[in-house]
Amino acid sequence: MNYVAELLEMPPMRVYEVATFYTMFNREPVGKYFLQVCTTSPCQLRGCSQILKTIEDNLGIKVGETTSDNLFTLVEVECAGACVNAPVLAVNDDYYEDLTPESTVKVLESLKKGVVPKAGPQGSRRTCEPAGGLTTLKGEPPKAGFKVRADL
Repeated sequence: MNYVAELLEMPPMRVYEVATFYTMFNREPVGKYFLQVCTTSPCQLRGCSQILKTIEDNLGIKVGETTSDNLFTLVEVECAGACVNAPVLAVNDDYYEDLTPESTVKVLESLKKGVVPKAGPQGSRRTCEPAGGLTTLKGEPPKAGFKVRADL
């Protein structure tokens, strides 16, 4: 980072401020699979603590650590921006959503084999529709002019 500061002709502290503020900058090497568990309120309400514990137990590491084979690094993040499908785990650039401890283990076991599982919701949802199924817009929309006063 000192080199970057010198290159940009700025005080080194300014570079360190940016590098330590933003979570996408890592000051230490990370594993092949960079696991980021969102632990903010929506994910907490949907069980991210269980997901974090499942990962720690399965990999034998704690938050901030890397496995001895340099395959996995585990960190907590403040918001992954996928609250509707909480809890969420980012693996490198892919999001795994609607996680349960069981689906989390499946994702980890696939990654251990070098197989990247399909990203997205890991439950029954295909995208971000309501977990209990659609509640609106279930049929054909009405024709133009529906419920418009005749005198208009």
